[in-house]
Amino acid sequence: MLLAIDVGNTNLVLALGDEGGAIESRWRIETAAITGADACEEALRATLGDAVSRTGDAIIASVVPDVTPRLEAAIKAITGTPPVIVGAPDVDLGIAVNIDIPAQAGADRLVNAVGAMAHHHLPAILLDFGTATTLDLVAEDGTYEGGIIAPGVALSIEALERAAAQLPRLELRSFGADLPVLGKNTVAAMETGVLWGYVGMIEGLLRRLRDEQGGTSPLPAIATGGLAGLFADHLPDIDAVDPDLTIRGLFEIYARNRGTRRAEGN
Repeated sequence: MLLAIDVGNTNLVLALGDEGGAIESRWRIETAAITGADACEEALRATLGDAVSRTGDAIIASVVPDVTPRLEAAIKAITGTPPVIVGAPDVDLGIAVNIDIPAQAGADRLVNAVGAMAHHHLPAILLDFGTATTLDLVAEDGTYEGGIIAPGVALSIEALERAAAQLPRLELRSFGADLPVLGKNTVAAMETGVLWGYVGMIEGLLRRLRDEQGGTSPLPAIATGGLAGLFADHLPDIDAVDPDLTIRGLFEIYARNRGTRRAEGN
């Protein structure tokens, strides 16, 4: 079976499935736990458990360069085969990248574009709630046209806590639609800033991006990422939530490169 791994700044998201893209199991590992190849292998084996014996191959998309070689070595030790690495010269994504410096496009954002091309109607805006909050435009033919990067929700809360000594630690949670905009205590004021502040930011960015693209044809927004569930219900401009968009994209890329990989004897 295929192990797909999305390496983010906060977590590694892992999914095991068949080569047709059907996902059997999902796991998370804190990125900070990957301190070396040995620690990486230990974490993978402990997390996957019995699934290790059913893992035949792997594909990785990483935005943390220091972790990538550690993970690559650990995967090879576990499966006996080096993983497919998104961004490697011999890996074909099947999409064009229409930005000033294509090499600067994050692997996860390109993988999301591939997943959207395979599983959603395009053109579309991909909205990823992760360590950063990103919006990316994918054209009708799957071309990655560029995007927007804003600080993620958790990152903003951490920065606020560090900079303001009198503010308490705020735990992220699901917020009700009836959360008042005006907070009557410090925690309530922080919660409304997090919820309605980010809702307002996303609404404004979606509106401006759609206007910039002409505003004459539907340009749906598809949400993904670990924190999407906290905000999607409060954003009527989001047309779909696909929590597995990145994993879906990884399975698609593996399928596209499978023939070449087998021809090389891997």
